[in-house]
Amino acid sequence: MKVFVTGASGFIGSAIVRELIGAGHKVIGLARSEKSAKIISGMGAEVLSGSLEDLDILKQGALQANGIIHAAFFHDFMLTNDFSQFLKAAEMDKNAINAMGEALVGTDKPIIVTSGMLGLPLINGFVTEESTIQHSPRTSEVTALALAEKGVNASVIRLAPSVHDKGDYGFIPFIISLARKNGISAYPNEGTNHWCAVHRLDAAKAFRLAVEKSNKGALYNIIGDKGIELKTIATLIGEMLNLPVKSVAGNELAKHFEWMSNFITMETMATNSKTQEQLGWQPAHIGLLDDMKQNYF
Repeated sequence: MKVFVTGASGFIGSAIVRELIGAGHKVIGLARSEKSAKIISGMGAEVLSGSLEDLDILKQGALQANGIIHAAFFHDFMLTNDFSQFLKAAEMDKNAINAMGEALVGTDKPIIVTSGMLGLPLINGFVTEESTIQHSPRTSEVTALALAEKGVNASVIRLAPSVHDKGDYGFIPFIISLARKNGISAYPNEGTNHWCAVHRLDAAKAFRLAVEKSNKGALYNIIGDKGIELKTIATLIGEMLNLPVKSVAGNELAKHFEWMSNFITMETMATNSKTQEQLGWQPAHIGLLDDMKQNYF
């Protein structure tokens, strides 16, 4: 296949590109900067210059390829501590998905859309593949499923809150940076809520299998660790940085975790037996806590 990958130079996207090329596929990677273009071409992929706001470019990439993996998301909100910027990023994401989806109407080309698991409702204490939500700040999943209802071959990869590996710049590194900044390793309230996690290379393989199998309307839970208590994560950070470990709540929680206070209290214990069966996929790499010890400090 020739696969159009958005976010191709990013932490997750670059692993997806290498996974696809390693399996014999060709890749067109979206690059919004010269630096991104060099990364993409250096991996042996074709470069398409543009950003998520260039809807005509996105349609062009969709038309040139046999399948699409949409792994890009505008993460600059993490640098601004401004949740309104997250809402702006979510709107940009929605428009990008719809633009590429419109280019696929009347074809069987698969589009794999990336979403997250934070905030999904629990079923018997777990986020399962049947857990769905209609109202969320990030509408990527709802947007993809709406395309599937129109006949587009769209499916959704739901990533764990932590997609971890050396070079991670997501939630866990931000929590570590807050510990350094504030002099404490904090956890929310009792710290008994859980976050699931998955290694970046395991996630990349799942994306490849999803675009190869192209199961319209499928929801895939991509997890390795089913759930780790936030207190356990905070305790490890405290040990590695030699900082006190402390519960924070209310205004103190909001002050410590900044924009992440919108997510840090969510419960995301998850299962994915249906995903493993549908994709023939199983996680094979180290878990989050071991990865943190090796690569995060």
